[in-house]
Amino acid sequence: MKVSEILKVKGNILYTVKPDTPMLQAVNTMADKDIGSLVVMESGELVGMLTFREVMKTIHANNGAVGNDTVRRHMDDHPITITPDTDINEVRRLMLERHARYVPVVNAKTLLGVMSFYDVAKAVFEAQSFENKMLKAYIRDWPDENEES
Repeated sequence: MKVSEILKVKGNILYTVKPDTPMLQAVNTMADKDIGSLVVMESGELVGMLTFREVMKTIHANNGAVGNDTVRRHMDDHPITITPDTDINEVRRLMLERHARYVPVVNAKTLLGVMSFYDVAKAVFEAQSFENKMLKAYIRDWPDENEES
């Protein structure tokens, strides 16, 4: 299964923020939209990711407050990226290896979406459920050994 197949089902709603956006505004957007990440874009290009992890680090560093800094100061400025042709097993490996819950999907320099750990888990679960149904149906239709062809 490829990333492009998951993006088709998931849809293409994407939330972005500029690096000079105040952290408080970014956190409010994340809370209002019930999302765990924002893609940081500048001049039409991906320059970082702001996720729940960076927000929590910021709050910890500011003794429980978001503070007055901008997203640029706290974003991950080197997020891993994947392409629409990336195989889902490679995405799983990358996410586990890098402890990444959100991975931008890019084609050349065009941002196409964000793949979350939830999206990956859901896609794998659905694929395995379908495979299990097919195998059970095949087993139920298995011919008796006594039947002659």
